[in-house]
Amino acid sequence: MIKKHIPNSITSLNIISGVLAVYFALYGELKLAVIAIFCGAIFDFCDGLVARALKAYSDIGKELDSLADMITFGFAPGALLFGVLQITLEGKVMSPMEVVNSSYVGYYLCALVIPVFSGLRLAKFNVDTRQSTSFIGMPTPANAIFWASLALLCVDGVEGHWYAFMFNPTLLAILAFATSFLLVSEVPMFSFKFKNLSFKENKIRFFFLAVVITLISCFGVLGITFAMLLYVVLSVAQCFFCKS
Repeated sequence: MIKKHIPNSITSLNIISGVLAVYFALYGELKLAVIAIFCGAIFDFCDGLVARALKAYSDIGKELDSLADMITFGFAPGALLFGVLQITLEGKVMSPMEVVNSSYVGYYLCALVIPVFSGLRLAKFNVDTRQSTSFIGMPTPANAIFWASLALLCVDGVEGHWYAFMFNPTLLAILAFATSFLLVSEVPMFSFKFKNLSFKENKIRFFFLAVVITLISCFGVLGITFAMLLYVVLSVAQCFFCKS
């Protein structure tokens, strides 16, 4: 009887991670927020793994997992973008009234797009029977990791002209809408989860994993950003070649 609650307990740790990520991000502690998001991603991976190992599936677990993902991979990356915009536009963490009265309030509103479309993405996933083995549209964890890597770069990862280019507020707003579109798009994307170690069945995953390790080794945090962009490109390429 107790074992059926173990996966839900791990999911609850995901919720705690997401809440902490939002709290840290809104107070300008972007590094701590990113760490909390990555912890949430680990718990998100482990709860499904444990549920399969213990055969402890439940409808409550499924719904709880979606709620956890909404916080950690929906609300938290939106809060991260809000924090990044405050740093790039104002150079400080502002009070709510300062945000409302800021001439840049339109940019700050763009951060709300990510949680909204993440919610739509998760709701769509729950009722879409096509997504049992792969994804239709970008999964929320991949989107959250993309924004987490950008937040780390914003703090201390990029200098000079690269910083001015990557953290132009207009570009960040465009990226917010672009990634939000990918969340609810009909673009097929491969799952990160290995059901077995067969190279034939997992060759694109093995290739992606090898490239990710290489990118991170060569570029550090920037490699994570490149890896998430590569994930989208590989998914689109796989869809194209499968159809041709």
